[in-house]
Amino acid sequence: MGDDSEWMKLPIDQKCEHKVWKARLNGYEEALKLFQRIEDEKSPEWGKYLGLLKKFVTDSNAVAQLKGLEAALAYVEKAHLSGKTSGEVVSGVVSKVFNQPKARAKELGSDICLMYIEIERAEVVQDELIKGLDNKNPKIVVTCIETLRKALSEFGSKIITLKPVVKVLPKQFESREKAVRDEAKLLSVEIYKWIRDALRPPLQGINSVQLKELEEEWVKLPTTAPKQSRFLRSQQALKAKFEQQQAAGGDEADGDNDDEPAPQVDPYELLEPVEILSKLPKDFYDKIEAKKWQERKEALEALETLAKNPKLENGDYGDLVRALKKVIGKDANVMLVTLAAKCLAGLAAGLRKKFGTYAGHVVPTILEKFKEKKPQVVQALQEAIDAVFLTTTLQNISEDVLGVMDNKNPSIKQQASLFLARSFRHCTQATLPKSMLKAFCPAFLKQVNDSAPEVRDAAYEALGTAMKVVGEKAVNPFLADLDKLKLDKIKESADKVELLGKKGGGGAEKKAPAAKVAPPAKVAPPAENPARSSGPPKKASAAKSGGPPKKGKSASALSAKGKKVPETKEFIETELSIEICEEKSAAVLPASCMQLLDSANWKERLASMEEFQKAVEQMDKNEMPCQALVRMLAKKPGWKETNFQVMQMKLHIVGLIAQKGSFSKTSAFVVLDGLVDKIGDVKCGGKAKEGLTATAEACSLPWTAEQVVSMVFAQKNPKNQAETLNWLSNAMKEFGFTGINVKGFINNVKTALGATNPAVRTAAITLLGVMYLYMGAPLRMFFEDEKPALLKQIDDEFEKMQGQSPPAAFRGTKKGGAEEDGEEADEQEEDGGGAPNIMDLLPRTDVSDKITQDMVDKMADKNWKIRKEGLDEVAAVISEAKFIQPSIGELPMALKGRLNDSNKILCQQTLTILQQIAVAMGPALKQHVKSLGMPIITVLGDSKTNVRAAAMTTLQAWVEQTGMKDWLEGEDLSEELKRENPFLRQEVLGWLAEKLPTMRTVPSDLMLCVPYLFICLEDRNGDVRKKAQDALPTFMMHLGYEKMLKATGKLKPASKEPVSALLEKARAVMPAKPAPPPGKAGAAKSSSDGAPTAKSGLSKPKPVIDDYDDDDPEPETKSKKVVKPGAAKKGVLGKKAPVTKAKDEEDRSGVIFILVPNGKEQRIKEEKGLKVLKWNFQTPRDEYVDQLKTQMSTCFARWLQDELFHASDFQRQVKAIGVMGERMEDELEGTVSCLDLILKWFTLRFFETNSTVLMKVLEYLKQLFPTLSRENYHLNEYEASSFIPYLILKVGESKDVVRKDVRAILTMLCKVYPASKVFPFLMDGTKSKNSKQRAECLEELGCLIENYGMNVCQPTPAKSLKEIAVHIGDRDNSVRNAALNTVVAVYNVCGDQVYKLIGNLSEKEMSMLEERVKRSAKKTTTAAPPPNRQAAERERPQREHPSNPNATFMRKPVQQPQEEVPNKLKIMYRTYRIQARAQNAEREHSHPSIPKEFQLDLDMIENDHTRVSELPDLVQHKLDELLEPIMMPEPKIRSVSPHFDDLHNSTASTINFVISQVASGDINTSIQALAQIDEVLRQEDKADAMSGHIDQFLIATFMQLRLIYNTHMADDRLDKKDIFKLYSCIIGNMLSLFSMESLAREASMGVLKDLMHGLITLMLDARVEDIEDGQQLIRSVNLLVVRVLEKSDQTNILSALLVLLQDSLTTSSGSPMFSELVMKCLWRMIRLLPETINSINLDRILLDVHNFMKVFPKEKLKQLKSDVPHRTLKTLLHTLCKLTGGKILDHMSMIENRNESELEAHLRRVVKHSGNFSGMKSDRGSEKGQDDRMSKAKVSDILSEIFKKIGSKENTKEGLTELYEYKQKYSDADLEPFLRNTSQFFQSYVERGLRMIESEREGKGRIQSSSTVIPQHGLDSGSVPLNGEEMKPAVYYERLKILRQRQGLENNSRQAQLLQQVEGDSGQMRPTTSLLSKPSVASSTDMLQSKLSQLKESRESHFQQEQSHSHSPTRSSSPAANLDDLKKRLERIKSNRQ
Repeated sequence: MGDDSEWMKLPIDQKCEHKVWKARLNGYEEALKLFQRIEDEKSPEWGKYLGLLKKFVTDSNAVAQLKGLEAALAYVEKAHLSGKTSGEVVSGVVSKVFNQPKARAKELGSDICLMYIEIERAEVVQDELIKGLDNKNPKIVVTCIETLRKALSEFGSKIITLKPVVKVLPKQFESREKAVRDEAKLLSVEIYKWIRDALRPPLQGINSVQLKELEEEWVKLPTTAPKQSRFLRSQQALKAKFEQQQAAGGDEADGDNDDEPAPQVDPYELLEPVEILSKLPKDFYDKIEAKKWQERKEALEALETLAKNPKLENGDYGDLVRALKKVIGKDANVMLVTLAAKCLAGLAAGLRKKFGTYAGHVVPTILEKFKEKKPQVVQALQEAIDAVFLTTTLQNISEDVLGVMDNKNPSIKQQASLFLARSFRHCTQATLPKSMLKAFCPAFLKQVNDSAPEVRDAAYEALGTAMKVVGEKAVNPFLADLDKLKLDKIKESADKVELLGKKGGGGAEKKAPAAKVAPPAKVAPPAENPARSSGPPKKASAAKSGGPPKKGKSASALSAKGKKVPETKEFIETELSIEICEEKSAAVLPASCMQLLDSANWKERLASMEEFQKAVEQMDKNEMPCQALVRMLAKKPGWKETNFQVMQMKLHIVGLIAQKGSFSKTSAFVVLDGLVDKIGDVKCGGKAKEGLTATAEACSLPWTAEQVVSMVFAQKNPKNQAETLNWLSNAMKEFGFTGINVKGFINNVKTALGATNPAVRTAAITLLGVMYLYMGAPLRMFFEDEKPALLKQIDDEFEKMQGQSPPAAFRGTKKGGAEEDGEEADEQEEDGGGAPNIMDLLPRTDVSDKITQDMVDKMADKNWKIRKEGLDEVAAVISEAKFIQPSIGELPMALKGRLNDSNKILCQQTLTILQQIAVAMGPALKQHVKSLGMPIITVLGDSKTNVRAAAMTTLQAWVEQTGMKDWLEGEDLSEELKRENPFLRQEVLGWLAEKLPTMRTVPSDLMLCVPYLFICLEDRNGDVRKKAQDALPTFMMHLGYEKMLKATGKLKPASKEPVSALLEKARAVMPAKPAPPPGKAGAAKSSSDGAPTAKSGLSKPKPVIDDYDDDDPEPETKSKKVVKPGAAKKGVLGKKAPVTKAKDEEDRSGVIFILVPNGKEQRIKEEKGLKVLKWNFQTPRDEYVDQLKTQMSTCFARWLQDELFHASDFQRQVKAIGVMGERMEDELEGTVSCLDLILKWFTLRFFETNSTVLMKVLEYLKQLFPTLSRENYHLNEYEASSFIPYLILKVGESKDVVRKDVRAILTMLCKVYPASKVFPFLMDGTKSKNSKQRAECLEELGCLIENYGMNVCQPTPAKSLKEIAVHIGDRDNSVRNAALNTVVAVYNVCGDQVYKLIGNLSEKEMSMLEERVKRSAKKTTTAAPPPNRQAAERERPQREHPSNPNATFMRKPVQQPQEEVPNKLKIMYRTYRIQARAQNAEREHSHPSIPKEFQLDLDMIENDHTRVSELPDLVQHKLDELLEPIMMPEPKIRSVSPHFDDLHNSTASTINFVISQVASGDINTSIQALAQIDEVLRQEDKADAMSGHIDQFLIATFMQLRLIYNTHMADDRLDKKDIFKLYSCIIGNMLSLFSMESLAREASMGVLKDLMHGLITLMLDARVEDIEDGQQLIRSVNLLVVRVLEKSDQTNILSALLVLLQDSLTTSSGSPMFSELVMKCLWRMIRLLPETINSINLDRILLDVHNFMKVFPKEKLKQLKSDVPHRTLKTLLHTLCKLTGGKILDHMSMIENRNESELEAHLRRVVKHSGNFSGMKSDRGSEKGQDDRMSKAKVSDILSEIFKKIGSKENTKEGLTELYEYKQKYSDADLEPFLRNTSQFFQSYVERGLRMIESEREGKGRIQSSSTVIPQHGLDSGSVPLNGEEMKPAVYYERLKILRQRQGLENNSRQAQLLQQVEGDSGQMRPTTSLLSKPSVASSTDMLQSKLSQLKESRESHFQQEQSHSHSPTRSSSPAANLDDLKKRLERIKSNRQ
């Protein structure tokens, strides 16, 4: 009981997983009660049991398990979360419950499975149950089958997918267990109830006895379809309906539910495909071409057996189909033809849609073979062609069928018509559109009149079937000319036809009226439908309809058709006799008018016309007899009227009648002659044109235009012809282009172009220009054969129209629109508008005859050269034909074979041919998509990038012609994605992601691709995953989130969760479907003003549920406001405009830019971190556009983004830019926050050819930059670099207006971005291949130099001008002139100095320049800009702070006194500090680090403290020692002026800041910093500012050298040119620094040691030689090393070299070359000793030598591989002894235990050996005397060494230099012995080398070291540093730290004493001083810490000091406070860097 009491206290969920079964039992019972009590399905209580549910059902104790099952069932039924557990719980039920002996357990397990199905987890349950069928335990198998049966019985075949069940069913019949077989039998019976005979084929393979038993059971089943009795949670409405039916009674229920028939299951879907290609006999292809017919028969019989399989595996059946086609087409044995046809039918039936690829190849052959009359052959062919038809579409084979419709053989015509009749039965109204009827009906009408009765009957049957499918109304217009007898026969045939699938015309007609009435109303009978008119009553009822959209759409379509009825009557209006006309006219006209119509007196005729006009004006439309009236006007004298006044009146009346009355084409025929005849008349022409316009409004422009043009060109009056063409040009703009029959009058236009009269030609060209607006570039194809001169005129006209948009149509929308476009609405919707497809109008060539068998055979040859010949021939045929018909014979199959050619060149050539075919064939290419298009997609998987690129180009060319729909239909695309090829997958998915968003609808087959899309989301290849993620939202926009989420049910559990997460993510960024395109072409291209009206008003009627009711007054008023008076619209069309506009206004009223906090900063950060693509490209790729879309989606209004990226209508983009311009002032903050994205979007537009958009962009930019300038906004680097280079591209545009605008924008740009930064972009622009761009960039550079002075020239004036001067020799005249002008501009600024800056020019170029300079009006030599610019620049000093500071410096007046500068700087600095403090909270962190202009103007930089410095990583030190209390010395500072202190502090901190950038990891940042420092160093007046910062600068420099060596050089992604540039900057800076001795001497020993280490390492870096100009770089380093050795503090450099040599010899891994170079440096220093001995601190040098000899005693030194170190040391000591004599022994004071030192012993020996020299002075005389006494052996050794160097290739220059210096020292040295044995060439080489060195050194006065220069260590000991700044406590502490380490001083008192000693002896050189100046041998990292601490303090001071600075002579604080502060600052800096 004790145990029991323990678990009784536990919570329920813990009991449920207790180890004691009783505890679990109790837990399950309590859980069951709890579950039954909880009402809320989303209660948090459910979550506790989510992970325990599987344990409930799999409990090991049977009793507990039973209770657990009950609890689990309750949980599944009631918990919202239960669906998540379906997989594991059902799996547990199958494995642990279904094997239980207790029936109750099985029953509960089964119930749990069914309950999971009810909560929408059917797929998971079904999968687990089917897995259970493979279990070895028969009990489990039986229960699984039983559960499946129950599920099917209750939920039906809609919920339970039968295909996988049927697949495993036959296996269950083979089980040994009778129980399994019996249960399988019961399941089969249940399945049969639902799918009937579809179950028979899959079960044909089971035992015959079992099959017989099943047949018996099936017969007993009732014939009525079973019904679903249990419903999903989502089917609650159905459940309620079912319960009502059950209550009402069974019979009634059956009757009521007829509208929801059970889904028909296709038996084909339940079958497993059979692979037959491998089972064909091996000799099949040989036999089928054998001469003996018996062998051919054997082959066909073998194939027939295989083809009888009802479902075939997909594969390449191309060869097989070709073989069968050959038999059918050419075999003389009809029995074999029959057999081949049966095989073909079998293949088509077995492959279904997959056979569609081959359909186009076999249909023509079968149709031709219908000439055979034998019934068995005809029947087999009929079966074959019918089977083939089911695999393709009518559209794809229409060309082939039409080709044989006028064949001479009546059998072929008959069978073709019968085939179409049978095909039509499978069609619906959608699949048999008007375009198809248009093509077929004329052919049928021909056959209706055929002499052969069987042909006529077949035509009647075909037309009758078509009528049945689409309805009489659709077919009747094509049958207008048939007599009644034939019409009756067609109708009789229609009545006999029984359509397949009950989806024909009848059904459609029944549904249509239902859509027209409100839901409660009764359905109108079909008979009433034709009688209904399209008047307002019908519209009103339609408007009230609440039916679904589809029904609404059909009603709307019928409404449009209904409108056509009155027009049709007018169209067929019969011609009235003159008597009837007179009678009708007399009834409406005054009698006097009728009498005077033909009077001889013109005045009477005029009076008659006036009365006529009045009568017409007063007539009602319904009473006006139009034909009668116009016939009266045409009555004698009619159109031959001689009086112009009467004629004018007549023509005016014609226009009135046409406008007011019901004017038919019959009436129009009466007046057109007269109108055309008078159109050229000077006085009557205007009225004639008005009459034509009115006629066109009444009868449609297309018809009127065709009649008028044909009439006028039948005349020979050029005036009439010209005016008619002018009228037509204008009419097209007014009416739009819809329905214009271009083909009808294009020949007349060609005639006009060839006319002798220039007015006719001009009018024709103008007309072509208007047509170009609507038709675009393809229009030119009609006129390619014209003469070049004429073609140029046409091209010029087209050029004028380029980029313009056609105006909105405002005429002809009421009648013409209804008549011409009403019936074609559906087609236009699909095609995206009613504009004529120019490609359909082009004359096309049939090339099928030219594609010979020989060509096809060549392409299949084994020899690649012959295959190439075949391809070349094909390309030639297509090129010659230009435009081809879709029939291209066997070419598709041949080309398909070449797409996978092993020779990639041939593969690419094939792709090029396919591109040719796409252009040549046009839209008819659709029928080849399956056969040739899909293989192109396969090529996208090729491993070669260029092949894939060619394939993608070809694919895009095909899609452009065919549209996307055909590519997505069927399984072909999913089969391609199924291939596990990463290249193919990423290309296809990328392509789909691009294309799917542009589609409004997609075929349902797209769903087949989804499983493979999910697989790609988890592909191993990162690119595939990325492309799949990009494609996911585009799939979702068409398929929907729910559908795709449901598809994840088939994934593995591990994959399901990540894929679902990606789906959720994609859902958030799912693009909206594109809006339906406007229905009419005239409206589609509307002008920007009034565009919404035009588009909405002229669009195809939308579903009626969108319309307003008649009693809604608001739309009426809106309509009146929008629609123009002359084109007022009524009914549906009139009401659409205001609705759409209102919606647009509502959607677009909000802000267009959404402010995202730090959005721009985040984008900059992502681009810097390479998380997104850097905006840098030659042409924008799709990924850039996609990236921009993604970035814009978060901060642009959705509608604005849709407009900006609108795929087809550029007007939408123009409008969007207009809106952005309008709202710029209102949303300026938003504009600035999105500025980078706006500018990026503009760069994309720069790559497009649409000039309208471009001009709008430039207009916006001209508004934008002045606005930004007014707001003091400056572009940052990120914005500028992603925009300016692309703007500069457009400066080379061919149009003057564009170039002018771009130049204007560049000028404005300099107000928001420094001119010095724009300069490099323009310099890059001068490298363009476009000469206009080069010229304009050069001109702009000249303007910048004129306006801003020479400081804009970046990186340096010399480099820039050299590049500019190169263009003086350009071959383009405009470029030469621009370059000369720019150089002259420089001349005007800096005078003759320009000739030095531009470098060497050829004589010709120099003479051109000099001439231009002479001609130049300006002779100014000063660089100062105009006074007004100076004033302007001074007005805004603060705004210029991120820009070029040096420009401001240059612009100061020359006469300004120098002493004013500090005051001014002080004021500016303080002002800026106040502003910085005020704006501290909102400062941008993304401010660019260093400006790119490479300038460092101290006057301006001192005021800029907002930039965030990018500091080098800090060295980590233990700071524990800092906490020890120490006595800090009190600094003694000399008194300085307050101004100087303030100024210098800020200068120092600025320099600190710039130096900190030198060590930056970013190359550009480092280069910019170095360039600024170089600018300071090169200006003598500013160079002193660097004093005190030398060590810090050198530390940063060698850190950068290490970074380059270790990181940058190893990084392949970095451009080596950038690294070279960085090296060049470093070396240039060093050379500048070490050319100034005063600065160079400030470098300390430790720093020099590290610097020399870095430089020598660089010289030895082999990788540098691989860089272009690497040798030049190494020579520069060599020069720098020499400069460092000569100019540095000689003590420090000598000491540094000794320590460096010691380190290099100690390190075993060190390079021997390194040590050798260090020793060479030492030798050079030894040679300099005579000159520098007085400035050297010998104590320190000897200490270093002592330390060296301690590490390397004499014995150890001799053991080294080389004796050079030993010799070097000996020579150094010998030289020192020689120069100082015995006094050298007095300089060993720094050496401890000197008596034990090996050095002292050595020195004593040397002094003793040369004792007689010890007292000598180190002057020339003494040297000479000393040299005279040098031993001959020594001289010989030195000279031998020198000549050895001269003889070596590497050291020859060094050897010559040493020889020269040796000769200088020892002028009497004899070189003859050394030159005697050498060649004459060597001797002359040496002499020449010595002369060159002498000439080089002439004039280079070497700066001699002054003996009064204070050594560095002396300065270090003083209390005042060089730069006058106070020394910070950190500096003292660093020095103490070094001293303590070196001297072992541990206690604080000792430190204090030393410091006091230093204070007391600051000005003198005492022994203590030498102690203090004792250097650190270690690396300079400690010093770096010190320098960085100075930098941090100087930076912090800007934000912590008060406005008024403290200038007290002393600054001290408690050590603890200082140390704490230091620690805090260091921590803060570290955290900022992270």
